[in-house]
Amino acid sequence: MTGLRYGGDYNPEQWPEEVWAQDVELMRRAGVNTVTVGVFSWARIEPRPGERDFGWLDRVLDLLHAGGIDVFLATPTASPPPWLGHRHPETLPVDFDGHRLGYGSRNQFCPSSPVYREHALALVEALARRYADHPALKLWHVGNELGQVCHCDVTAGHFRSWLRDRYGSLDELNTAWHTTFWSQRYGEWDEVIPPRRAPYLINPGQRLDFARFCSDALLACFMAERDVLRRFTPDVPVTTNFIGLQAPVDYWELARHEDVVSHDWYADPFDPTGHVMSALSFDLMRSLAGGPWVLMEQAASAVNWRRRNPPKPAGQLRAQSVQAVARGADAVCFFQWRASRGGAEKFHSGMLPHAGPDSRVFREVVALGADLRALAPVAGAPVTASVAVVLDWESWWAAQLDGHPSGDFDLLTRLRDFYEPLFDLGVTVDFAHPSADLSAYRLVVVPNLYLVRDAQPLVSFVAGGGTLVMGFFSGVVDEHDRVHLGGYPAPFREVLGLRIEEMVPLGPDEVLTCTSESLGGFTADFWYDDLRAEGAEVVASLVDGVPVVLRNEYGDGTAWYVGTRPSAGVMRRLLARVVAEAGVEPVLDPPRGVEAVRRGDVLFLVNHGVADVRLDVPGTHVDLLTGATVTDSVTLGKYGVAALAPPLPSGG
Repeated sequence: MTGLRYGGDYNPEQWPEEVWAQDVELMRRAGVNTVTVGVFSWARIEPRPGERDFGWLDRVLDLLHAGGIDVFLATPTASPPPWLGHRHPETLPVDFDGHRLGYGSRNQFCPSSPVYREHALALVEALARRYADHPALKLWHVGNELGQVCHCDVTAGHFRSWLRDRYGSLDELNTAWHTTFWSQRYGEWDEVIPPRRAPYLINPGQRLDFARFCSDALLACFMAERDVLRRFTPDVPVTTNFIGLQAPVDYWELARHEDVVSHDWYADPFDPTGHVMSALSFDLMRSLAGGPWVLMEQAASAVNWRRRNPPKPAGQLRAQSVQAVARGADAVCFFQWRASRGGAEKFHSGMLPHAGPDSRVFREVVALGADLRALAPVAGAPVTASVAVVLDWESWWAAQLDGHPSGDFDLLTRLRDFYEPLFDLGVTVDFAHPSADLSAYRLVVVPNLYLVRDAQPLVSFVAGGGTLVMGFFSGVVDEHDRVHLGGYPAPFREVLGLRIEEMVPLGPDEVLTCTSESLGGFTADFWYDDLRAEGAEVVASLVDGVPVVLRNEYGDGTAWYVGTRPSAGVMRRLLARVVAEAGVEPVLDPPRGVEAVRRGDVLFLVNHGVADVRLDVPGTHVDLLTGATVTDSVTLGKYGVAALAPPLPSGG
């Protein structure tokens, strides 16, 4: 695939066949070159068990190919047809309270069900056999937004098998889960069940392992389908779409097993700083992929599933799409092409809205198609970063368990506390697994790493000359959610030069007063650690002397610890100092609300605000989007964007 891909989910089965030709004509007008087909088409392809109807799909794919439009062909296994749940209710999922869920929606399957897998894989094989050589096929799209969890008896058997493979014996399991607490020791494997509704708190080791198991069960579903597809089409890449920033599936592990990383992201038009979390999620996808990735779904305008669903203001569609390209996306796609006339998502916007092509949204869709053609030279280009943010799904699962110092602890909020100041400073970041080789980075930021299997990669990074910044509630437990003894955070005490005796969560209205010679006086909230320095320099402390920000030289590097939640402005000042000391060069020093990121040799600027802004950009550039020459400065209007490339050599 060359250039940038542009399109969206296309669901022709929802429309009369005479509409299909109109769709292709309008797609061509909009510059659409790729559509995803078949995501929710199982009932149309297989209306009754074993009875297949591919004729309509043949005509759709032939029509799209004739129109110059490529296809990401989906395996429609995310939404089984009613006949499967009716004939095989054991395939339907059971929730935490023991209730078996019904059909009539979507995602109604148990990932561990052998009956579900048998029917799903039979359908996948039939698709692969039929379309292996179709010229429109460019990528396989497996399932949709994996995240299903089931607590049924079939799942229980699968969970026990998974645990046997993991631990080998019940003695090892009992040790890992610390079942001496509350008389929970297991004497037979059949006694072990998934976490289910119980009178009080459930064993955290059991819950953590069940989270791992659920992720692995979904990964197994994906890999089973992927392996069938590869058997028939070894040269066609395979993906499955991640759903936002969510915990059910370990994205690092799943990304290892797919050929392309793809992502569904729906920014909230009500959130004036929503672009920050968009940037965070896009940086994560690029890091998972190790390069370009696919924005598989976003909304052209309103969604239908929030409490209130306003349309996107004019211009935001363009700004958000260019933002994704700037941060490594080689495809910009939407859910969906044509807004549905009926069904649960009929008020979810489409590239072609209910109003038809004579509409603001469609005009913006057409204009975006032209923009993406102009940006084709950046396809495949890297986004480089000298800062890494550590994120680990196992630690995320463990950090959200019950019985912790604060039930309000939220990993995504902690990520944003550190990511947003870096974004505002114009610093581009990658994300990294805690076991990764970090030697390519100058600065590593750890907003939270509650669960630590092996501290050595981070310790070695600092010893080798790197700069580390770590947030509170880190280094607390091992891989089984058992506390690291000796004072928190035991695995990092030496590198941080401190020892924590107690963690102190604050009430919702409590505010701390802090003092600092370098940062000035400031306030903080949510949390502080009752700690003492053991070699670290105290940068900031509470008025009673308890340190809250510390800096420690270790080996050839430096480690910082932030033991509270400073106000946003102070976090920006703190991280500005850390960035400067680490020798990190920001892409630009943009005003608040303006994004600056470099992809290859192209400087992308995106104004996410509604007021005009002027930015200094020394030198001469060519804006790929307009063809205009830009010298020393550029002005961006409301939701304005620029893609500034070096000028061509004279005569070039």
